[in-house]
Amino acid sequence: MTLTQDLANLAAQMQTQLPEAAKAEMAKAAQNLLESGIADNSLSTGDRIPEITLPDATGQLVSVSKLLKSGPVVISFYRGGWCPFCNLELRALQQALPEIQALGAALVEITPETPDNSLSTTEKHHLSFPVLSDQGNRVAQSFGLVFTVPEPLRPIYQSMGIDLPAYNGDDSFELPLPATYVVGRDGVIAHGFVNANYQKRQDPEGILMVLKNLNVTA
Repeated sequence: MTLTQDLANLAAQMQTQLPEAAKAEMAKAAQNLLESGIADNSLSTGDRIPEITLPDATGQLVSVSKLLKSGPVVISFYRGGWCPFCNLELRALQQALPEIQALGAALVEITPETPDNSLSTTEKHHLSFPVLSDQGNRVAQSFGLVFTVPEPLRPIYQSMGIDLPAYNGDDSFELPLPATYVVGRDGVIAHGFVNANYQKRQDPEGILMVLKNLNVTA
């Protein structure tokens, strides 16, 4: 089963579990985010990425520009370990990691969560790639991915046990759109996947196809 199928199954399951009022509010927020055009205005194929140096889950600084000296880099932005859709994506990327590395590429995840919370996610899912903490969404802002969770959604998140200020270490209620970028050694985005619908993610098969094409044209 592909990540896309797993995500669709999870979305269907959640629809049966959420109260009607919560579903209506979440659907409204999703539609507003879609209509905002944020996904269309984010960095995309052909754009050059900004400098990225962030701490990993153990506090060690990771520089994407240094990783690019050895090969392409797959950069994936996710909302947090509290998001079940993100967790499915993390699991799928971990499974695909050997193939990504065999194609000469590195993989990094970026989240607004604190390093402590990133470490919990890393350990829980046995991740063997860097999970970088972008507190304040500085890097995500430079990619044009950041939005603010609407006030009506905040108590709904809280009722579900999602305490964003605790996870992210601030009370901005800002999150990045989930996004995946395959970046060539020249720092230019060879492929970008950004969707305002957080239930949609780049399937690893698509990442591998782009990396194979990069190897052919290199």
